Amino acid sequence: MAAITEAAIRELASIKGERAPITSCYLDVDGRRLARHKDLEREVDILLRGARSRADGDPSVSADLKRIEAYVHNDLDRSRVRGVAIFSCSADGLWHVVELAVPVRNRLVLNETPAVGQLESVLQENEPIGVLMADRQRARMFVFELGELVERSELFEEVPRETDTRGTRDRRGDHPEILEAHTQQHLRNAAQVAFAVWSQHPFAHLAIAAPDDLAGQLEADLHPYLRKRLCGRLSVPVTADHAEVLAAAQRVESEVQREREAEVVDRLRAAVSTGRKGVAGLAGTVAALGDHRVDTLVVSLGFSAPGWRCRGCGRLAAIGRRCRHCGAQMVEVEDLVEDAIEEALTQSCRVEICVGNADLDVMGRAGALLRY
Repeated sequence: MAAITEAAIRELASIKGERAPITSCYLDVDGRRLARHKDLEREVDILLRGARSRADGDPSVSADLKRIEAYVHNDLDRSRVRGVAIFSCSADGLWHVVELAVPVRNRLVLNETPAVGQLESVLQENEPIGVLMADRQRARMFVFELGELVERSELFEEVPRETDTRGTRDRRGDHPEILEAHTQQHLRNAAQVAFAVWSQHPFAHLAIAAPDDLAGQLEADLHPYLRKRLCGRLSVPVTADHAEVLAAAQRVESEVQREREAEVVDRLRAAVSTGRKGVAGLAGTVAALGDHRVDTLVVSLGFSAPGWRCRGCGRLAAIGRRCRHCGAQMVEVEDLVEDAIEEALTQSCRVEICVGNADLDVMGRAGALLRY
């Protein structure tokens, strides 16, 4: 399964349908929700039926929908896939499938550019995360990316023979200094393993799972690059299986993501309140995009609204039918929010898609931090 990257999403966002609209189709194919393949096929048939009614008989779109249907019925392997994003334009020879190990929301969009908003959200919600686990003998290092285990390393160092299984004393007397020296070296070795793994498979965040009396020392032994990536501690034993470790890591990563989103929204609210370098609401946001003033686009997950795009200059607007910038006729777009995300990515802006942030909802569910 090919990894989706920020560069790949930006490349998709730059594609334009020259001869016909681009069909973007997101499918939740999670076998835990849809155990039988025919249940999935039934959901897809309903989704495609609605798209056909909106396509107005466009031959390219009709061909796209037939190809999507054939892919689901004949080619989709759900053994490792929980979500699929498909981008197709038969008239231009475009067919691009992104298989994901995480679920997505069923959606089909017809537009002149690929609808990449959900992919961007998936990438933000599933940044690569490392998990370093240790006790007095074992160390385990995992890297998870988009819900999949992509790297692992394990270290086992026996407690010195002088100590018993509890690691505190032998039968001839107390030797705590032996245990302590062994433990300190073991933790340093574990930290070195973590750095070696990060060097080969970089991750954005690092979580620690270790007993309380070891966790602080383990964190102190980490390379400074890794200490900057610390995001929390996991309450799972070093013997936990991959699924348990991943679930705990994802909970911590979700908390980190919500904190980051809250910080961005706080900056946006302050910028808007002072009238400097901030704009709130979809109309003002797309106007700022048209002026190439946006540094960071901020939108609520799932926000959707119709809008307009100018045939002449390509600017987006919440109100049509004539472009206020160049005076040319505008065409309706199915989802102005998706178009704004794609335009922001094309302009190399940062995009923050926020989950359940009430402050952003109050500001109109969309806004932008501006360059000037």
